[in-house]
Amino acid sequence: MIQLHILSGRQAGGEIVVRHFPFLIGRGGAHLPLEDAGVWDRHLQIDFTRGAGFTFTAQSEAGVIVNGTAAAAGLLRNGDLLELGAARLRVWLTRTRQPSLRWRESLIWASLVILLAAQATLVWWLLR
Repeated sequence: MIQLHILSGRQAGGEIVVRHFPFLIGRGGAHLPLEDAGVWDRHLQIDFTRGAGFTFTAQSEAGVIVNGTAAAAGLLRNGDLLELGAARLRVWLTRTRQPSLRWRESLIWASLVILLAAQATLVWWLLR
């Protein structure tokens, strides 16, 4: 997953987490609607493919600037700056959530205690 932080324009300071792909950025009918000057209806599409990662494709007439360089398509990396007309967006990878492992750890420790007790009992039984 990625986060898009809106740095300038009417929605400056906002952010959105992208969980479903393809993800459209533009004016009307887009997942992230931007009403800033120079933004087209379907300005930019973000996709995810295994192996390649996060990629973007701009509408043929729409201009996109990635880290100061004009591009029509390419690979997105953590921290990239996208400029779509007057809007500027920063791309970040979302924070990952690690599932709690307390139950598994407790089960393993309990198993080790039972195994140790069984071994001690066996040694006691053999030495008596």
